Amino acid sequence: MHYRSIWISDVHLGSRHAQADALLGFLRDAECRHLYLVGDIIDGWELRRKWSWSEEANTVVQKILRKNRKETKVTYIYGNHDEFLQGFVGMPLGGLRLVERAIHVTADRRRFLVLHGHQLDGLVHFNRLLERVGSRLYTGILDFNLYFNRARRRMGFGYWSVSSWLKFQAKSAVQYVTQFEEGMVRLAAGAGVDGVICGHIHRAEMRKVHGLDYFNCGDWVESCSALVEHWDGSFELIRFHEDRVCRAGRGPGTHDAGPGAAGLVSAAGPRSRGGNGGGPSQQELAGLF
Repeated sequence: MHYRSIWISDVHLGSRHAQADALLGFLRDAECRHLYLVGDIIDGWELRRKWSWSEEANTVVQKILRKNRKETKVTYIYGNHDEFLQGFVGMPLGGLRLVERAIHVTADRRRFLVLHGHQLDGLVHFNRLLERVGSRLYTGILDFNLYFNRARRRMGFGYWSVSSWLKFQAKSAVQYVTQFEEGMVRLAAGAGVDGVICGHIHRAEMRKVHGLDYFNCGDWVESCSALVEHWDGSFELIRFHEDRVCRAGRGPGTHDAGPGAAGLVSAAGPRSRGGNGGGPSQQELAGLF
């Protein structure tokens, strides 16, 4: 498929949970004029804790650099897990643009603020220890997800993100996501743009929030999703596992990317429609991403 623009985020290369092989499958089939890497592409936290860089991770990096050398303009927007790249902003990187945030202009001239999303976490700035504790908890959930899906494959079932399902059962998790979405839209409104494109919370979404477009491109740890812009300026969420299952003729029922992920894709054009309990604290939830 040939798209005008593609956004991917939260790949977490360097973590054993990164689904680099799935991302490679997507990148081999997808061509674009603009490729935005919306943060946490490399997991610097995990690499500092335990080096886990796979051959597939190397191939993903090489694939992106090859696209950048050809007809694709690659913009790397760093997140909290790859914040070590912040010191390289403004340096020549072989044509690759490294920034903290960007403005994307669509084919139909709408303007979108593009950033990772960790800027809203007061936790990132004020309590790094608690943030990393939350990250360890999330790693434990992903470990369970890994073994759970190995068992599903042996029984002939497709991928299902139990980690995504577990994470969003608590009311406080839903509240955190709602607050995150509203906070991102406030940033977009302050920038005078038509919407915002982000990652960070590992929850792919396309909807209207207070009259502005909120698009989250998801992740390549759980949902394996990407946001794409077509040549007419319309947007679509691609969910790689479901797309692969459907192309194999098995139907979408064998895969469920988790809550909020029903159906193969979500689409939006220039006038897209929007789509206090116990549990973890807001700080603990922020630390999961």
